[in-house]
Amino acid sequence: VNLKDASARGIHMSRLYLHLDRHLPSEALSPCTLRRLLRDFLDSHAELSDRARIDIRFEQMIRRPALASDNSGWRSYPVRITATLHESAFAFELETEALYSSTCPCSAALARQLIQEQFAADFVPGQALERDKVLAWLGSEQGIRATPHSQRSSARVRVRLAAGFEFPIVELIDLIEGALRTSVQTAVKREDEQAFALLNGQNLMFCEDAARRLKQTLEGDERIVDFWLRAAHLESLHAHDAVAIATKGIEGGYSTQDSR
Repeated sequence: VNLKDASARGIHMSRLYLHLDRHLPSEALSPCTLRRLLRDFLDSHAELSDRARIDIRFEQMIRRPALASDNSGWRSYPVRITATLHESAFAFELETEALYSSTCPCSAALARQLIQEQFAADFVPGQALERDKVLAWLGSEQGIRATPHSQRSSARVRVRLAAGFEFPIVELIDLIEGALRTSVQTAVKREDEQAFALLNGQNLMFCEDAARRLKQTLEGDERIVDFWLRAAHLESLHAHDAVAIATKGIEGGYSTQDSR
């Protein structure tokens, strides 16, 4: 809570704690719950405060199936929910982050060029190609002499929701991972790793490609009034990260200058 009187000193900290202890253990985490909680904050500080804010952070656990095998495992996703109440004006936002793999399109093109050059060197022009020899060559280190660089990457998304919707925590995480297609895995057997390699090959992307995918997906969800997203590729080629930020672009909404 704030102090609306610049000369006031101190707030009733125990009252805030007791309100938290009464609401959060017994009620589902929802916009309505947070609004009631913040209203109690202000009612218990009527002579001192006219603004209240709460910031809740936790890890959302989701069990994810493997890509190809029958295995599954737990993934942990950071979640942050903030809410504010000023007189009767209530606002809140939901934020989460998902990890994924990004393979560089430029590096993939350079790798293909090297493979072509090696093929031209190993197979004489005009000579009949034998299928078995070409197949063996493709499966050898001599044939696939270069691979593109890839890296673990993160997509951080912050949203404001339309009135009447609950917090779509798992649904938002699923939207992010569905848009990017290359989310990091839990239990991985040989067939899962091969399926992951295929997904990476089918989803080459720079950070701006990832940001565009996420933007298009979030714009198509009626629950989301506004959003801010940050796609960060923790480069394995460079000593710095590649980062793209995008917003919905509505007037008075999130700004791309906001790097929180």
